[in-house]
Amino acid sequence: MRLYTSKRHIIDSFKSLKRNGWMSVASVSAVSVTLLLLGIFLALVLNVNKLSTEIENDVHVRVLIDRDTTATQKKHLRTKLNSMNNVAKVQYSSRNNELKRVVGHYGRSFRMFSGDENPLNDVFIVSTKTPQATVRVARQANNLKYVDSASYGGRQANQLFKVMGSIRTWATAFTLLLLFVAIFLISNTIRITIISRQDEIGIMRLVGATKAYIRWPFLLEGAWTGLLGAILPIILIDLAYHWVYGVTRTSLTGFGYSLAAPTSFLWSINLLMVLVGVLIGSVGSIVSMRRFLKV
Repeated sequence: MRLYTSKRHIIDSFKSLKRNGWMSVASVSAVSVTLLLLGIFLALVLNVNKLSTEIENDVHVRVLIDRDTTATQKKHLRTKLNSMNNVAKVQYSSRNNELKRVVGHYGRSFRMFSGDENPLNDVFIVSTKTPQATVRVARQANNLKYVDSASYGGRQANQLFKVMGSIRTWATAFTLLLLFVAIFLISNTIRITIISRQDEIGIMRLVGATKAYIRWPFLLEGAWTGLLGAILPIILIDLAYHWVYGVTRTSLTGFGYSLAAPTSFLWSINLLMVLVGVLIGSVGSIVSMRRFLKV
């Protein structure tokens, strides 16, 4: 396609948007609402997945060491734990540190057990490479020498893994469903715009215009409709998410969790909304006008 022809098609597509006034506004508005819903749900799903992963990774294996174990034996036990499959990291927590943790959770009255009265054990806190590996690691650790017991949360941890897995599955399914709905709504909105101009297409075909010559302005018009429809959702979602992130940052950090940082994923959502709008707008225009070119 020549440069002059390309320039003419671009100008004609903008003129067409302006000439069709309220129909163009309706199309852009429908695209904006659809992409806004898609963007909000994508942001929600990404954060649900992030928080699910953080909650799962917060499950560790706590290996209680026999009280009469020497420093050399503890070092040997730590080496054994580090050499186990699926173990990512092993941290040591003394009896005194464990007591401080109990005091922090349940109150100062537990300080009476400090010193020689401390009934707690020294602990190795084992982080696994995957959350689901905690069960296997706990069972293997229980069989090691110098280990009093090893626990990972038991039935509650297993239920947590199942719930988080279900959340991810349903979130992915709803995302795909919403993406399909977005494609359906946007393509049908563009189709209505094309149908309202079938006489214009017919006249151009009768006077000798080629199919490609007729098709290009409509393709570009659909692309502009999708692009314009994506601008408002991008602005609203970016502003709203920055505000939500700022409000919840302090409270979630206190629990050891956080929402995804805006700079880490908003650009991908923005790009996806632009691509969905432009691609569906242009492709929808081409598909919708095929039967009107058969003159």
